[in-house]
Amino acid sequence: MVDVSAQVRPGGRSAKVRAAVHRAVGELLAEEPSETLTIPAVAARAGVHATTVYRRWGSAAQLLNDVATSRFSGDVVVPDSGSLTADLERWMEDVATDLTDPDTLALMRATIGSGPQGGCACTADRHEQLSAIIERERSRGGDAPDVESAVDSLLGPLYYRAIFSARPASPDWARRLVDTFLAAS
Repeated sequence: MVDVSAQVRPGGRSAKVRAAVHRAVGELLAEEPSETLTIPAVAARAGVHATTVYRRWGSAAQLLNDVATSRFSGDVVVPDSGSLTADLERWMEDVATDLTDPDTLALMRATIGSGPQGGCACTADRHEQLSAIIERERSRGGDAPDVESAVDSLLGPLYYRAIFSARPASPDWARRLVDTFLAAS
């Protein structure tokens, strides 16, 4: 017998609060510098009491981490063309395009600035996607580079340019990173 009282109701009040709080974080980051993001400001914007936010997330850093984890999960599709080069080029184009969105960049910068776990929230899904591309190539019998080298050579420059530079990472530039990486591997 299943204890129904212990089950979480998907789509219930908890989901509505989470959606409202996440939306409020995005709106506030679009309007103000990330340093001004506080739990009381988020709660007021979301229409909930600050203790509700504190109880669920504990701190602004944990809240930003949750918002980033939610935002960066599953938004870029891992291509499967049958070619490592084509898959990496298409994937890098998609990631580069995603990183040109001002709201995405504001969330990434705020999350990274919130503490040591922030970078993980912004990149964990990308690492998994890159691993999937490389593992798929190996399963086809191809000679694929290791994931760590791919992260350093592909994601490192892409994220550096997006977060710390005023020069956006264009899809063409991202494809050239793939060509350079594969030529050196």
